[in-house]
Amino acid sequence: MVLPFKSSEYINRQERLFAELPESSVLIIPTNDRKFRSNDVGYPYRANSYILYLCGWEEPEGVFVANNKSGSWETILFVPPRDTKKEIWEGKRIGVDGATTWPVNATDSIESAESYISEYISDSHNIFTTLGVSSIIDDMLNNRDDITDPRAILDPMRRIKSSREIEHMQEAARIGSEAHIRAMEVALPGIGEWRIQSAIEGYFMDCKSQWSYPSIVGGGENGTILHYNTNMSEVNDGELVLVDAGCEVHGYASDITRTWPVNGKFTDPQKEIYELVLKAELAGIEACQNGSTWVSIHTATSQVLAAGLIELGVLDCTLDEAIGDPVKFDGPYRNFFMHGTGHFLGLDVHDVGGGRQGDDGKGPILEPGMVLTVEPGLYFGGWRTDVEIPERYSGIGIRIEDDILITEEGPVVLSSSCPKEIQEIEMIVGTGA
Repeated sequence: MVLPFKSSEYINRQERLFAELPESSVLIIPTNDRKFRSNDVGYPYRANSYILYLCGWEEPEGVFVANNKSGSWETILFVPPRDTKKEIWEGKRIGVDGATTWPVNATDSIESAESYISEYISDSHNIFTTLGVSSIIDDMLNNRDDITDPRAILDPMRRIKSSREIEHMQEAARIGSEAHIRAMEVALPGIGEWRIQSAIEGYFMDCKSQWSYPSIVGGGENGTILHYNTNMSEVNDGELVLVDAGCEVHGYASDITRTWPVNGKFTDPQKEIYELVLKAELAGIEACQNGSTWVSIHTATSQVLAAGLIELGVLDCTLDEAIGDPVKFDGPYRNFFMHGTGHFLGLDVHDVGGGRQGDDGKGPILEPGMVLTVEPGLYFGGWRTDVEIPERYSGIGIRIEDDILITEEGPVVLSSSCPKEIQEIEMIVGTGA
């Protein structure tokens, strides 16, 4: 295995973290436990994002430990030892000796972790770890009340991406964009949502990637369900399909949504809603400026959507009434745009560091190196009983989402190669069916 970053980048991250920790500290960062689907059949394994960030360890059963007992920070990575019998069944391990090339001072067997950690926490006044990740670490520290979660320090660090991190995210956005195009190409009336999903995720695999979250493929009314992921219905002639899918490159995610007619031609009502959502998305992207507030993005998209719903006759009120409280955004336009405008993106698809709606106007100031999504949408589920759905738009669900890098010169759309203008979408859909 080749590490996705130079050792110097990991060491720099560690040193930035250590500078925020007090004397007599021990830091324990375990990776995720294996999870089982049924009996002895496991889910595909994915390492914990914090251990990936600090030292790049991808295999199960790893624990990154650091302490400054001697007056300077020492790091050790505990890993599964080589084991021929297990390797016959599960594949060759990196092992303790192989792990010496990782960005740590020392390596040892995971079997030694408990005694090592026990020794250091007995003398430490400050224990930093995240519980709920590793059952082994939880059992060791379960009865202690002097544990501090290091995520309060790590999460702001992860907000700003390095140039190498941005390269991985650009590659993930490229693969994701091409996968969406592949899905458009194979579409035809009556296609199963599962076939669209297989076209996308098969392309991820072709590129030695994997999905960063389970794909959402909602045809017709299913596109009005925000986190629909059953993906087992047929998409009928005249219906839209909403596809929300992204992939990972070295753990770094893309997150892209496109909505398009399965027969390759938008109807007039579909076109009216689509053009409104696209206008809102472009306004949200334009708001992604260095030094702007997080809420300014949501304000930009909300104003466009609310004004458009009034113009289309969906709402009968003033713009201020449609939006409601300018901090809470609780006006009637929210009956059709229920979620936030975006989120941070990185090692987690909903990445850490704040920046979600519902924070009463608070949130981070945008800085160069941040990567986030902009994803307004409008949803007119005819099945709903809580609000009157206009007959002209009943069954229409549209979301458009791109991945945005904040720079000093302005926003850069990492997923710009994924088509979203009506004319270019209509030229692609069905051409490879």
